[in-house]
Amino acid sequence: MTPFDHLPQVSFMGPDATEPFALRTYDKTRMVLGRTMEDWLRPAVAYWHSFVANGLDPFGAPTQQRPWFQGEPLPAALQKADAAFTFLERLGLPFFCFHDRDVAPEGATLRDSNAHLDHVLDRIEQHMERTGIRLLWGTANLFSHPRYMAGAATNPDPEVFAYAAGQVTHALEATKRLGGSNYVLWGGREGYDTLLNTDLAREDAQLGRFLNLVVEHKHRIGFTGTILIEPKPMEPTKHQYDRDVATVYGFLARHNLLGEVKVNIEANHATLAGHSFEHEIATAAALGLLGSVDMNRGDPQNGWDTDQFPTNAQDLSLAILEVVRAGGLGQGGFNFDAKIRRQSIDVEDLLHAHVGGIDTMARALLIAERITLDGALDAALERRYAGWDTQFGQAALSGAMSLPMLAEHAANGGPGPSAQSGRQEALENLVTRLSC
Repeated sequence: MTPFDHLPQVSFMGPDATEPFALRTYDKTRMVLGRTMEDWLRPAVAYWHSFVANGLDPFGAPTQQRPWFQGEPLPAALQKADAAFTFLERLGLPFFCFHDRDVAPEGATLRDSNAHLDHVLDRIEQHMERTGIRLLWGTANLFSHPRYMAGAATNPDPEVFAYAAGQVTHALEATKRLGGSNYVLWGGREGYDTLLNTDLAREDAQLGRFLNLVVEHKHRIGFTGTILIEPKPMEPTKHQYDRDVATVYGFLARHNLLGEVKVNIEANHATLAGHSFEHEIATAAALGLLGSVDMNRGDPQNGWDTDQFPTNAQDLSLAILEVVRAGGLGQGGFNFDAKIRRQSIDVEDLLHAHVGGIDTMARALLIAERITLDGALDAALERRYAGWDTQFGQAALSGAMSLPMLAEHAANGGPGPSAQSGRQEALENLVTRLSC
C-alpha cells in the first residue's frame, strides 16, 4: 500500500470537464503542427521534488510527511520507489528524472552507496518494464553532502574531485542501464562565495577537465544520450560558473566540448540570471545547444529559486514558441522541476499541481501553434532582416567585402539608409490577440 493508491487515474476529459483531476487541454494524442502533444512536450516528473521534498524551509521544520521518511534507509527507498511509480501511473506522463541520492541513500563508502543505488534500481527497472514509463534523464547529487561544500569538480581538494568522478561514473552508467535519454550535470556548488579564497583559473580548468572526463566515459560505455549542463547564476553559491546559456557556450568552446554537450534550461534559473525564459531557449537554439527544459516558474516578489508549477499559459507561450521554432527538443523534454508549497500537505496537492502544470503547458503549446499558423509574426521578422538576403547583404556577411569596401559603399549611398520602425507594440498586440 502507498499513500497514492486512492488517487484517481488522470485522463483527458475536454475543456468542459468539472472533475478536479481532469485534463482539460492536454490530450497526448492531439496533433499540433504535425506531431502529437506528447511528442512536443515529452513531460516528466521530478523524483526529488515529488517524492523527496518534505516542506522544509530555512525557517521551519518539515510539514509534508511520507511513510518512507522514517525507518531503515534502504527499505524506505524501496517503499519510496513503489509509491513513486504508483503516482506516475495515476498521472500518466511518459517520463521521470532522478538524482542518484533521490533514489537510494548514501552508504558508509562510495562502494556502499553504489550498491544501494543498484539495489533500488532493480526495483525501479521492474516498475519501468511493467508500466512503460521511461527515464528522461539521470544525474548525480554533487551538492548536498558536506564534502561538496566547496564544490565537486571545482573543489580545492583533488580527493573530492575524484570522489565526484566516482559518483558520476556510476550515475552515468545507471542512466544508460535504464535507457535514459540524457544525463544532466547541475553545478550547484561549482562557483564561489568569495574571491578571497578562490582561484578562478584553477577552478575553470578543473571544471573543464571534469566535463571532458564525463564525455569520454559516455563514449567509452556507449551511452547514446545527450550530456547536458543546467545553467544557474547563483544560489547556493554567490556566483556559479554556468551562469546562463551564453556563459556555458563560452565554457564549452574554451574546453573543446562544442558538439558534445548541450543545456538543460530551467525557467526559474533564467529569471534569476536576469533573462526571460524564452531568451534562454532562443539563445540555446541559436547556438546549437538546446537540449532539454526544466519546467517551473519563480515568484517575481521573491528573489530566489521558488520552483513553482507553471499556471499562466500566456506567459509560457513565448517560451514554447521558441521550442517550436527550434523544431522541438529532440531527446529532451519538459521536466516538472517544481514542488508543491509548504502548506500543501495532502498527497492530492501533488496531483493537482502536476495536472495544472501539464494543462498550462498544453495551452501554451496551442497558443504557439496559433502564432505559427497565423504567420504574421514570422513574416514581420523576415521583412525586418530582408536586406541581409540581398546580394549586398550576403556579400557583407560572407566576407566578400572588406571594411574599406563597406565604407566606400556607404560613402556612395547618398544621405544613407532611413530608420525603420521595430513595430514592437504592434507585434505585442498580435501575440496578445492570438493568445486569447
